[in-house]
Amino acid sequence: MPRTIQMGQIWRNDTSGENFLVTKVYQEVFSTFAVLRKVGDETSGTLRVKVQKSADGMGLPGYSFTQEEE
Repeated sequence: MPRTIQMGQIWRNDTSGENFLVTKVYQEVFSTFAVLRKVGDETSGTLRVKVQKSADGMGLPGYSFTQEEE
């Protein structure tokens, strides 16, 4: 699990196995959200996912981080 979620990261949907690109990360009051777009499909809409924070870092529920830690 990465320490932070940043634009350009790739996350895999645990159910469908499809990869999603983080296109935006923003805060609303007390929550952080990531906007995701399916990789290779620029015509599809975006998804807004609430970021989960823990002692290990940040995560997206239902998604797995696909890149190695820096």
